[in-house]
This record gives sequence, structure tokens and C-alpha cells, in this order.
Amino acid sequence: MPRAGLTAAAVTEAGAALVDEIGFDQFGMGLLAERLGIKTPSLYKHVTSQADVMHRIAVLAMTECADAIRDAIQGRACSDALIAGAQAMRTFVKEHPGRYAAANAASPTGPNDPLIAASNRVVDSWAAMLRGYQIDPGQEIHALRMLRTVLHGFASLEVVGGFQFSTDIDDSFAWMITFIDRGLQEITAG
Repeated sequence: MPRAGLTAAAVTEAGAALVDEIGFDQFGMGLLAERLGIKTPSLYKHVTSQADVMHRIAVLAMTECADAIRDAIQGRACSDALIAGAQAMRTFVKEHPGRYAAANAASPTGPNDPLIAASNRVVDSWAAMLRGYQIDPGQEIHALRMLRTVLHGFASLEVVGGFQFSTDIDDSFAWMITFIDRGLQEITAG
């Protein structure tokens, strides 16, 4: 019989908190069960496997990241939306490195996988931000890929301490966003 109050969602939340604390590569079902105060076999009354838990964490992460970006850019346009959205993503990755890693390691399991909808929400937020720049629709996919690559790369490197120079990381981030903003404006003007 499942423990009262314990659900798949509660297991997912606990797993997400744990993976943020210990890291994506260190996660295990025994550690999660210990965190929840149950025996490891009891987890399988709520989830099917460690892969299932990690996939659920990935969906949660993409949903939370989408919400953070959406909320940050709401009511803003162009540079203001870019700055706010980029900072929201950076903050999310810094505060939730494990779940962000889980999201990047996950693949959709089929056409109805909730990971697809959650990922699309992230893309939709960035696409809404790009509309403020009035980029040609044929260029939007390139701009979206550039944003994901640059923002993901910066935040992921920052989380693992990958910036070795003494220059302030916030200054580098601001410089990068200004560079992206100017590029997006140039595409619009061109």
C-alpha cells in the first residue's frame, strides 16, 4: 500500500530538490527513498524506475524554466525582454542545476510526452520575445537556436565554475546580452 500523502508528483518534487543538491550524476533511487523516509522498493508504487523519475524531473524543469522566462518577459519588448528573459534563464540554471541537467539529458518518449509541451513553452516564450525585434519569420529559427546555444552555454559553464578569468561574470553576461541585442537589431534593420 502506498504511503499516505506520497504521490508521483511528491516523489518528483523531492527528486528535483535532491538532484539540485547533489548533482545529476549522483542521483540514485536509494538516496531519494532515504530523503522521503521510505524504503527504496516503496518508490516503485509511485514511479516505475529511475529513468521515469528523471524524465518527470525533466518535465518539471522545462515547465519551471518556461514559466520563469514567460513571467520575466511579460509586458516587455526588445532589449528589455531579452535582458529579463536571459537573466531569468540564467537564474533558473544557477538555482536548479540538477533539474536543468535532467532536462537537457531527456528525450521525448513519444508524440504525447509532456516534455514536448513543456519544451515548446520555452521556445514559445523566446519566440514571443523575438517578435518585438520584428525578425523575418524565416530567420526566427536561427535566432532561437542562437539564443538557446549562447544562453545554455553561458549558464552551464557558470554553474560548473567554467569561467577562469578574473573579469566579473555579471559584466561578461551583460556584454553578451548587449552583443545579442545589437545583432538582433541589425537583422531587423538589414
